[in-house]
Amino acid sequence: MTSLNISLPKVMKDYVESRVQEGGFSTPSEYMRALVREDQKRKAEEKLEALLLEGIQSGPATPMTPQDWKEIRAEVLRRVQRGEPGSLPGDEG
Repeated sequence: MTSLNISLPKVMKDYVESRVQEGGFSTPSEYMRALVREDQKRKAEEKLEALLLEGIQSGPATPMTPQDWKEIRAEVLRRVQRGEPGSLPGDEG
């Protein structure tokens, strides 16, 4: 793990320390990591929602054909062979 030093106004520092003392966090660093994780989760949800809306607004759904699946498989294979991040599930790079 790496370190990051941040400056906070006293009122914010006091708040962080009070959150740690209230329980649930053993250190201020743990509290800050939790905040960053929550922000990452929120941003991912925003991105997913935008993609879902884009899909909904793209027009009526069309049935997938065997040719569609063949093209998708070929594209995935090309990406895997090139070693592109995100080519496989769980490989978001």
